[in-house]
Amino acid sequence: MTTTLRLGYFTPSVLLHLAREWGALGDAGLDVVDAPVASSPAQFRSLRDGEFDVVLTSPDNVLAYRFLADNPLGQNVPVEILGAVDRGLGLSLWTGPEVSALDAVREGGLGVDVAQSGFAFVAYALLERRGLPANDYEIVTLGSTPRRVDALVEGACAATILNAGNELVAATRGCTRVANVDELGPYIGTVIAALADGDSERRDAAARLATALRETAHRVLGGAFEREVREAASTVLHLDDDTARAHYACLTDPVTGYIDDGVVEREAMATLIDLRRRFRPAPELDHVLDRFDDVVVAAARPG
Repeated sequence: MTTTLRLGYFTPSVLLHLAREWGALGDAGLDVVDAPVASSPAQFRSLRDGEFDVVLTSPDNVLAYRFLADNPLGQNVPVEILGAVDRGLGLSLWTGPEVSALDAVREGGLGVDVAQSGFAFVAYALLERRGLPANDYEIVTLGSTPRRVDALVEGACAATILNAGNELVAATRGCTRVANVDELGPYIGTVIAALADGDSERRDAAARLATALRETAHRVLGGAFEREVREAASTVLHLDDDTARAHYACLTDPVTGYIDDGVVEREAMATLIDLRRRFRPAPELDHVLDRFDDVVVAAARPG
């Protein structure tokens, strides 16, 4: 019997596409219906309300909506991480085509998904390292990553944070990379997450999806399917040949790419918590890492 799972994402997933094309989803008895979301609050509202069964999201969102009282929904959502997917897929700070100096951010603003999100904290930290503290510029809420590429090119902001192929599209449209997330420490960009209190059939299906994605990532990282992966990147992200080649290099890079075993490293979670502590301090953050085993399922914990 096949189980249908509804999945919400920010940027279309090459990994999910490959898992479908290579038969991993079918072998797991899954039919995954995936749909884009406009923002992280919209994604977690839909997860909470049962419109999505699983999400591909930042682990910082999981921490915020599970533990913090002042998250954008104003309530905690019992979400758990089923597996780590990638290390950011080129997550980096970019300036627009007309920006000749980073000081322009003071006038033009920083574009973010929402001001309290994990990617926003990365942008604040990278700018701070370059002499621009967060109170020196306007923060412009623009929604999901693909939307921010257009906003950056059109001058709706002077800088933003991009990844997952969007940064490569931005480069082809005249934007400039300023800094990469890896300078901030170990990092996880995407996890697969679901409600911890869902019914047993849905939870089992979500766990099978996490396994299918992990096995697909392992296959990609094996290096024998470069042509197929590049073709998938072209199809899913509408990349030309050169950009798809660059995205393949990003996917298979141990610093930026897919996580072979799906394990959520405590050190990477600590990076996320430290960023939140710097830019959105909350008393709950002092105890989040102590509850690592509550939020990360056993299959995704370090051995």
